[in-house]
Amino acid sequence: MDLGNKTDVPIISFSATNPSLIPRTLNFVQTAQSDANQVQAIASIVKACQWSQVVIIYEDTEFGNGIMPYLFNALQDVNVRVSYRSVFPKSASDDFISKELLKMMTMQTRVFVVHVTQSLGTRLFLKAREVGMMSGGYAWIATSDLTDSFNLMDSNAVGAMQGVLGVKPLISKSEKLQYFTDRLIRTFLLANQDVRPSKASIFGLWAYDTLWALAMAAERVGNSALYSTRNEVNLDSNSGDCFALKPSEMGPKILEELLKTSFQGLSGEFNLVNKQREQTQYQIVNFVERDEKQVGIWMPSKGISKELNSNIATCYSISKENFKSIIWPGDSNERPRGWEVPLSGKKLRIGVPQKPGFNEFLKVEDDHVTNATKVSGYFKEVFESVMDALPYAIPYEYIKYPFFNANGSSAGDYDDLVYKVSLQENYDAALGDITITSKRSVYVDFTLPFAEGGITSMVLVKYEYVHDIFTFLQPLTKELWLATATFYISTALAIWVLGNRIITSSRDSPGQHAGMFGYFPFFPGGGIDGNLLCLVLVTWAFVANLLNSTYTASLSSRLTAQRLLPTFTDVTTLIKRREYVGCQEGSFLKDFLIKLKFDENNIRTYNSSEDCYEALERGSKDGGISAYYDVLPHIKMLVSQSCGQYKVAGPTYRTDGFAFAFPKGSPVVADISRAIIQLTEKGSILETEERLFSNVSCSGQDGTSSPNSITLRSFVVFFAITGFVTVTCLLVSLVTYLSKNQAFLQRMSDLNANVLWRIDALCKYFRESNPPSLPKTANSRDQIPRS
Repeated sequence: MDLGNKTDVPIISFSATNPSLIPRTLNFVQTAQSDANQVQAIASIVKACQWSQVVIIYEDTEFGNGIMPYLFNALQDVNVRVSYRSVFPKSASDDFISKELLKMMTMQTRVFVVHVTQSLGTRLFLKAREVGMMSGGYAWIATSDLTDSFNLMDSNAVGAMQGVLGVKPLISKSEKLQYFTDRLIRTFLLANQDVRPSKASIFGLWAYDTLWALAMAAERVGNSALYSTRNEVNLDSNSGDCFALKPSEMGPKILEELLKTSFQGLSGEFNLVNKQREQTQYQIVNFVERDEKQVGIWMPSKGISKELNSNIATCYSISKENFKSIIWPGDSNERPRGWEVPLSGKKLRIGVPQKPGFNEFLKVEDDHVTNATKVSGYFKEVFESVMDALPYAIPYEYIKYPFFNANGSSAGDYDDLVYKVSLQENYDAALGDITITSKRSVYVDFTLPFAEGGITSMVLVKYEYVHDIFTFLQPLTKELWLATATFYISTALAIWVLGNRIITSSRDSPGQHAGMFGYFPFFPGGGIDGNLLCLVLVTWAFVANLLNSTYTASLSSRLTAQRLLPTFTDVTTLIKRREYVGCQEGSFLKDFLIKLKFDENNIRTYNSSEDCYEALERGSKDGGISAYYDVLPHIKMLVSQSCGQYKVAGPTYRTDGFAFAFPKGSPVVADISRAIIQLTEKGSILETEERLFSNVSCSGQDGTSSPNSITLRSFVVFFAITGFVTVTCLLVSLVTYLSKNQAFLQRMSDLNANVLWRIDALCKYFRESNPPSLPKTANSRDQIPRS
């Protein structure tokens, strides 16, 4: 490259695929496909198969190292983690290969991306088959260099690579390519009759197209330019270096024309973009016997599809459904899940916190007979339900993590347990009331939360009698009071109308009638007669007595009820008064309270709910606390167990809830999170919670709210009945009256008087038990009797 730069002559390579070569020199032209293109295809395969991590195997040469930064970036873009990098020397011994493969067998990851040359790749797969890594559950992906060499391998190496996936640039079939291949095979057989012929490699096709492109560029430059440069390379007589070279005048012209060259070659469209071969599609093949079975096509714009001209994906698509059927290692049709519990017979070690108190959700005990760890509680049942919901079985066992030593001193906390999971020395995962925090997420990966999050406080309640001068109005709502008054007045009016003619005192003065109007609904008088009047009175009496009884009961309840008020509701008040607050020992809550500006000396920790209750009863002045802070599920449990003695108070601070913790990059996290979602959607987790905690709450205890006011809706039916009866009786009375006094009404209609006077005359006539008769003729208003 230095020589090309010095002489200004283009350097053309049809075999170099390292993406980092282009930036090094201005005159370098890469007519082979850059490895920066195939890494996108490899990343798409890994993502489509839903693998979360891979192991990369490559040789320690410029060929092997050059692609690595691009491969890492491509995998990172699809959220795939490289769990291990295995670097092989180009001349690695069989013993080195075996030891490295056995080391990888002890890891969880079962997906391997191999980027080595043919010579090293052949020995690698032979050893992999020997140690048992070409069986079911493993997945291997070979890069283009090794894939293109598959048809050159012997039968032993081909047998070792069964089920491997490979990627290589797609070479479209054409008559020109077929003619060239047939001619190449015939020529090869003439010289090597005892050797099985093979197809032309992709590098051979790139070389053929490159020579054609260079010839076409030189032809356009012209012969004159060639002759003008015949003396460019000569000795500089003034220089001490006899090999000093002058810059070429023809080199830039050749480079310029070469970059303009475009034609349909044997390997496809020849077109250079930024001095590189234009990005093309990649073929995804599956090694089955001696064949390279095409199972998919990767296209830069569409992703993976089954066929080149497939119209299924109109946008970029990465899905396992876009593959044809694949035969995986071990002659398996089932896609490997990408990870396994390493070493046969080993169980997943689940760390569970052992502590003396706060065991309502998870209880860890020692079985002294079997010397085993007994685990019970809500968290354990949820975890086992999730593991049962996985599409595969994972053996696991519970390993206790004690928070306290035998002498009572602290042995660790939740943060320590999470950190030990990250080390994977004694624990492979952890379950319990482990809240997702940013600090813990640095060391482990959390599943999706299976329980609600949040931090709040509970305080002791004080009892207070509710007394108000308007308490007597509170049993009924405003609407019910208004409806009662309305029906009272309307019923009184109806009773007065119906009983006016038959009550003995009906001839009293108007003032006396007005007084009687007010108490008619309750005391209608002694000489009551008439079925209609009785029916209205009976209906109203029923509704009035029912309303009176309900009102009396509600008022009595209000006068004797106590209201439960929290002793503290404001965090600021607790901080200003320097009140003591408590939290669970070993949790992250102490650090949280310090961030809320509580003095560290005013924070007390407790190991059990009994100690917490006792501290709240004593209060800050007597060596206790004024408020206890904990995560929301714990607070709800403690409040429900207290039967009204404590109450949730203050704001609820949001957290991400409880989750299971696994080491960074653990492939099981995604599957467990999906299982949690499925169980949550089906309601299984909620059913488990209700089954375990349904007997905790205190039945019949509700001192936290006053009796509700009685609404109009409760009496709307009764008001409708009394209204209907009253209106019906009035209509019947009116119809009866009109039918008996038709003559009087006829003479009224003949009078020459206004409407108001007629109504007044009618009312006076209706009030009379024996009304005087009207004159037969009424030519003037003076002839009408007046009261």
